[in-house]
Amino acid sequence: MSESQRPLEGKLGIVTGGSRGIGAAIAENLASKGCDLILNFTSPSSSGPIAAIAANLSKTYNVEAVAFLADMGDSKGPATIVDFAVSQFTQTHTNPQTGLLQIDIIINNAGVSYNRYIQDCTPEEFHKQYNINVLGPLLLVQAALSYLPHDRSGRIVNLSSVSASQGFEAQSVYGGTKAALDAMTRTWSRELAERATVNSINPGPVTTDMYAGTSLQFREKLRPFIEHTPLAQMDTSKMSEEEKRKYKLAGGREAYPKEAAGIVGMLCGKESGWCTGSVICANGGMVFST
Repeated sequence: MSESQRPLEGKLGIVTGGSRGIGAAIAENLASKGCDLILNFTSPSSSGPIAAIAANLSKTYNVEAVAFLADMGDSKGPATIVDFAVSQFTQTHTNPQTGLLQIDIIINNAGVSYNRYIQDCTPEEFHKQYNINVLGPLLLVQAALSYLPHDRSGRIVNLSSVSASQGFEAQSVYGGTKAALDAMTRTWSRELAERATVNSINPGPVTTDMYAGTSLQFREKLRPFIEHTPLAQMDTSKMSEEEKRKYKLAGGREAYPKEAAGIVGMLCGKESGWCTGSVICANGGMVFST
């Protein structure tokens, strides 16, 4: 296939939280463009499903996709991903100038969310969310520093959220973690300017296990926001009665994981080389700017 068909041929990427939802969709988007991948997962219970995902991507897109277990909430976890990359891919992805492994793409997708009102927040959940959503990405990029490109061709994309800017009730902690991730995105774009572009995307509600686990009360609070999201509004005339019922309750439709993944894929391409330090809208217009 031509470069236009496989624009990420020869690249190596890391996708954290790659076993399901947006992470799995991102992995497929990148693999379809020729990118070899390390798919990180946290829970041993996900080992079977993610192994199947990796095998399918390898076979379907003729890439090398491998799964690796590491807890992004453990201070030692992120570095083990990079160590694994060095052991697994140095022979096939060596930077000729440095003689070291080259990691071209990092997608910080792994995340956790607990919706709690002020009085219900606990130190344990606070630290867990910040460890996974903020410290984990920082430590992964830190561990990967020696292996990033030196020609600005690297791509780092952080999975943020509309929660970083919209002030949803019960998201003192989760929204704060995503705002912190956006702040790091801007800082990294300066520090890594000669190595890689660094951007965030900010999805709204997406049809994932994480969003499915939110309470009915939270969804009711979110409905007015969805009702004013341009791309969440659709013609319901061809929907089944059950689909119409769900649509009405939600105030519109949620995004599909592949839609968020498509924006990540766009930011990983050569054409995105003049875009850095930005939070890119990936929410159908729920948030026009941040």
